[in-house]
Amino acid sequence: MGRAGEGKLIAVTVSDQDLVKSIFESCRELSRRTGRHISPDGHLVGSLGEVYAAEKLHLQLQTASNAGYDALDVEGHRVEIKTTTRASISLSTHGNTAERLIVIHLDPDTGTPTIVYDGEAAPAWELAGAPQKNGQRKITLTTLTATKK
Repeated sequence: MGRAGEGKLIAVTVSDQDLVKSIFESCRELSRRTGRHISPDGHLVGSLGEVYAAEKLHLQLQTASNAGYDALDVEGHRVEIKTTTRASISLSTHGNTAERLIVIHLDPDTGTPTIVYDGEAAPAWELAGAPQKNGQRKITLTTLTATKK
């Protein structure tokens, strides 16, 4: 038998950004407890950026791991979305089929997103460094933002 009021569900709405923030807070707390660096990275960070960009910029996401681009914009342009918690992004050496590049920086402590680049894709590929051993070319966020000025 329950107490009065038990059994009633209270709807709680949590924003997407609050959920993202909790992921980053959990990683920070696990790092503190274990003494090991634990951070969201890889596919998780990329997917968070893609979802954010799609919602914020009215993009239509394509199937995950779509070759050459991640989304289509309202004009039908192919869009590549890159997300990082660091000071640079990596671009494929296999070329680029996207016409537009969006780069999202997620604050490494809170997961708060910032669009640091939203523009033509070609200049970024032209400015990216030489291919690394993993087949990726790096470009810093500072270099990217300078191309928009």
